[in-house]
Amino acid sequence: MALIIVIIALLGFLLIATEKVTNINKAAVAVFAGTLCWVLYICYGADFVSSQHSSEYTDFLSGAVPTSVAVKQFIASNIFLKYVGRAAEIVLYLLATMTIVEVLNNNGCFDFLKQLLRTRNSRKMLWMLALITFILSANLDNLTSTVMMLTMMHGVVQNRRQRMLLGSVIVISANMGGALTVIGDPTNLIIWNKNAVSATNYSLAVAMPCLMAWVLPTWWIGRALPERVDTGWIVMPYRGDDTRLNVWQRLLMLIVGIGGLWFIPTFHDITKLSPFLGAFCVLSILWIVNEIFNRRLDNVDKMIQNRIPRVLQYGVIQMMLFIVGIMLLLGVVKETGAISWLAAWCNANIHNVWIMGIIAGAVSSVLDNVATAASFFTLYDVSASVQSAAAGLAQNGIYWKVIAFSVVAGGNILGIGSLAGLSLLKMEHMHVGWFFRNVGWKALVGALAGLGTLYLTDWCYSVWV
Repeated sequence: MALIIVIIALLGFLLIATEKVTNINKAAVAVFAGTLCWVLYICYGADFVSSQHSSEYTDFLSGAVPTSVAVKQFIASNIFLKYVGRAAEIVLYLLATMTIVEVLNNNGCFDFLKQLLRTRNSRKMLWMLALITFILSANLDNLTSTVMMLTMMHGVVQNRRQRMLLGSVIVISANMGGALTVIGDPTNLIIWNKNAVSATNYSLAVAMPCLMAWVLPTWWIGRALPERVDTGWIVMPYRGDDTRLNVWQRLLMLIVGIGGLWFIPTFHDITKLSPFLGAFCVLSILWIVNEIFNRRLDNVDKMIQNRIPRVLQYGVIQMMLFIVGIMLLLGVVKETGAISWLAAWCNANIHNVWIMGIIAGAVSSVLDNVATAASFFTLYDVSASVQSAAAGLAQNGIYWKVIAFSVVAGGNILGIGSLAGLSLLKMEHMHVGWFFRNVGWKALVGALAGLGTLYLTDWCYSVWV
């Protein structure tokens, strides 16, 4: 049965990686595979529990006679819920941050960004889009930042090829900006929630590699743009019906929303509670401010729309379900003992963090980076032992940083390895071949340069210490 579960998981990963070919939604695949594997697991629960959790099961029975019902109850309450909780932490955090973005967007707090694009100079527009996206993605979810900036750019740039190049820069900027912080990308949330890294140490370690993997391909892509881009006339959106906020009120809401997100790592360090609770705290404060500022709207219907953020959109729900499915799928595979076997094999045959990083980046180029990162992070647990510290598996160890950087950078190579890249491919009807010929190989060079920079900084730090 363990072999069957592993085969189902591998088939699920194959379907996820070939979503563009099969047109089968990867969220549906992940949820189905995760659900099916847990059902198969619990059918043979007695064998798995006796081999993996014999002492815990004995304590759970407390002298009672072991039965099939008792085994199922033990799995449901002591094993299954643990993985549900880990998935829920990430999904609830994303739900809170995306709602924050929606509240800010509904009130026109991002309208000034469009005014920054009032130029026809291609270099200026390129770096303005790249810088804004990079900063936004470091503080918000990278998918949200990508969709926002792509929509904004799509309404400004008229030429399709220019939109494809500028959109590719937005994707790279969003992914590398998200890789810079523990709150900017779902892959980083995984290792932050398991206390594998601290927020400040992680950002300092990957800062130069992320800048290298962002600046180099952005500059390279910019050389393919003409001197001037075809733009449409940019005007501020009409908001007389749904908000009456003045500039200072919008600025205050922006400070509360974005500034609150900056406080979440500090909240986690002080309280040791899950980061999603800090995000919910920020959301509640922002929501109250929103209620106060918009309490005098004349149009009651518009006021109701403004009071209820419209964050539960189709793409967002897909991403959340995908994360839940992947976390549950990897959890059941780990409970079969297959993950432990694979980790032991890697220790015996590879035993090199940097080779593991290159492998993770290569896998991430065709498989979703969340699925890739979760798979590699599941291989090992955080440990304070001397042996684990030497292998980079202690808290703030190099293994977590290398894998986190590699999977995000690898997702830029073909475009299909990240949700941000898939958004661009769907929006502009781009082919993977065109993306690699014009963007992907440049992103690959930037990723290798960033990984080399991470290696040098880690080597210098080890020598200095």
